Amino acid sequence: MDSTTNRRRVLAALGAGVALSGCLGSDPPVAGDDAGADDASEPAETTDSTAGEYSGPFELPVPEDELRRGASKDAIPAITAPVFAADWSGFDEVDATLDDGDEVVGVELDGIARAYPLAVLNWHEIVNDGFDGRPVVVTYCPLCGSAVVADRLAGGEPTYFGVSGLLWMSDLVMYDDRTNSLWSQVLATAIRGELTGETLSLLPSTSSTWGEWRAAHPETEVLVPPPVSGTIRGRQTRQYDVNPYASYQQSSAIGIGFNDAADDRLHPKTSVVGVAADGVARAYPLDAVERAGVVNDTVGDLPVVVAASAEGTLVAYVRRVDGEAVAFERDGSVLVAAGSRWNLLTGRALDGPHEGSVLTRANDRSPMFWFAWADFNPETEIYGVKNATGEEE
Repeated sequence: MDSTTNRRRVLAALGAGVALSGCLGSDPPVAGDDAGADDASEPAETTDSTAGEYSGPFELPVPEDELRRGASKDAIPAITAPVFAADWSGFDEVDATLDDGDEVVGVELDGIARAYPLAVLNWHEIVNDGFDGRPVVVTYCPLCGSAVVADRLAGGEPTYFGVSGLLWMSDLVMYDDRTNSLWSQVLATAIRGELTGETLSLLPSTSSTWGEWRAAHPETEVLVPPPVSGTIRGRQTRQYDVNPYASYQQSSAIGIGFNDAADDRLHPKTSVVGVAADGVARAYPLDAVERAGVVNDTVGDLPVVVAASAEGTLVAYVRRVDGEAVAFERDGSVLVAAGSRWNLLTGRALDGPHEGSVLTRANDRSPMFWFAWADFNPETEIYGVKNATGEEE
């Protein structure tokens, strides 16, 4: 059985359910206040990337024959009415547990902290959310291991995003409900349709474990799985205690076609955090960062510090404090620089002269599998890997 057939069979077997509300309109319900983004103030201490026109190495629109069909449209039902709670206990409809070691995508915005477990994202891939009136979309592609969070706007107007069932470069292709344009998840860019070339405004996120995220954000909320949360197809549910991609994540297979990696300098499923600045792209593999303890580096003209937690959470920050580039050291589970100790997971100064200050993120996309970073950044360097001349990149 080929991988495409198998993936469809998994969707058919585990995705069957009754859609009570049918296809939602252009203004589906979201958690909390559903006012437009214009009603919300800009958050402090974030590194939002400005939405605009794409200016990268790929020609747009992407030819239709480069898109691959992995599932039918909305067969992977995006979440459009998310519900949050302190944990999953107390919900009779949820037949799964959330443990400290479970992976989550964490977002802190407008004073609100939320966690989106991969146990849910593996099955739904997109969560259309709202932070105090600010439309936000949280996305995850299990094939690329990539999380991308952005303002939920298309053509400047709030919309919701769904799963098209198409793949481009093994990556999730989304569609927006306003224009039905197709969007690359990793690029955060419309690649076909009316809005081709428009890019989303990216928001910072953290890929960590539930235990780590909750310890750093004691007041966090966590996404509750459907059917408590609603999807584009109504009351859908999946086996949230089963990871449908477990064998894929451990193999060298890429996407649904099981292609070979174009760049074989690392195992394709190596976890890397990527930083791109001033025309330079560099990947930091988890094992190399763990060996170093803390990495002080410069990408283009951007001074960065990269580190990993004891549980393998990769982080990258701009190592500037009060406008000056500083070198960081490691003291157990915290970073140390400029007379202050800094929380590794949040980048917030815990004490000293900079207490309360927050480091700027150096990466605008989550850590992802090496093959995905290399595919979307074909000229990338790799920290800790020697190049053809024998020099370390």
